[in-house]
Amino acid sequence: MADITASGKHVAHPDEPPPRLEVGVLGWLRKNLFSSVTNAILTLLGLYLLYLIIPPVVDWAIINAHWEAGTNNAECSRTDIPAGACWTMIRARFGILMYGFYPSEERWRVDLTFMLQFAAIAALLIEGFPFKKHCAIFLFVIYPFVAIYLLLGGAGIALVETSQWGGLMLNLVLATTGIVASLPIGILLALGRRSRLPIIRILSVAFIEFVRGVPLITVLFMASVVFPLFMPEGVNFNKLLRVVVGIALFSAAYLAEVIRGGLQAIPKGQYEGAMALGLNYWKMNALVILPQALRISIPGIVNSFIGLFMDTTLVVIVGQIELLGMAQSSARDPNWLGTINTALAFVSVVFFVFCFSMSRYSQYLERKLYTGHRR
Repeated sequence: MADITASGKHVAHPDEPPPRLEVGVLGWLRKNLFSSVTNAILTLLGLYLLYLIIPPVVDWAIINAHWEAGTNNAECSRTDIPAGACWTMIRARFGILMYGFYPSEERWRVDLTFMLQFAAIAALLIEGFPFKKHCAIFLFVIYPFVAIYLLLGGAGIALVETSQWGGLMLNLVLATTGIVASLPIGILLALGRRSRLPIIRILSVAFIEFVRGVPLITVLFMASVVFPLFMPEGVNFNKLLRVVVGIALFSAAYLAEVIRGGLQAIPKGQYEGAMALGLNYWKMNALVILPQALRISIPGIVNSFIGLFMDTTLVVIVGQIELLGMAQSSARDPNWLGTINTALAFVSVVFFVFCFSMSRYSQYLERKLYTGHRR
């Protein structure tokens, strides 16, 4: 039972259950959405905006959408029915959107390549999974050669030139190689910018500031068009390889500043403690400093990775047609005129799935590595 104090206040008895408005769904709503007049107004305004946005989108994308198979937009362009998304075009052009001009009979190689990659990554990310060391060795040492062999071909399987690569496959190739290559380069640049050796510090600062001072389109253009002009006659590098190098170096410059921020957040006592243990420069950074700095920098690093993944759409300017380029070219096909909104909606959903997945995993990683100390 409840007790009444001398002042007339209501005091809950220890055995009395908490009020219904403070627990469960009602408690969560009251605490997070209606805790004050301002929050209540903002919540109601947000619900009204969702009411204005969600029903029309659902009508267009699902209820009035066209899902049947077809070879043109005749059904989608009918005027006697409500206008909706033409998913028929996505069904008809799905292979082009995913693989570009990769030969249809060889697409199993692309599927196998990314299945091996995702399986190895999942094995490293899942807690308690055995043989993590073996999976890491496979992913970072063996897998790159397997992927090049499967995607490019040769030695028993048909050769597929990189000019035929495209669609989502190309986005994933560029993003994966860019992420893997840019992170160690970014770490070295961050350490170089904080180095006590003037020549190392000057070169690192010059590289970072120069790359950050130009747009990625310029870097891609130089890698694709200008760089071959400086090569000796008869010497040429694959265009896709030049693009990958340009993206990796561009991303590394931004990662270097993110990681440098993490390094500056490490207390001086950590450096002094590492030196007191007799650790040299490289061991001190590898065992003490960098693990803490990278943990602090997780949000910024993942943000850079997400930006890198979205920036892969810019390679269309150098003749590499990825997912967005394939979607736009499909919508310009005479058989599918008027389906550009559907094409862009499909590309948006695909990019959102990958970017949101990276964001959610970064939040999980932050919670897992959180030590309970705040500075």
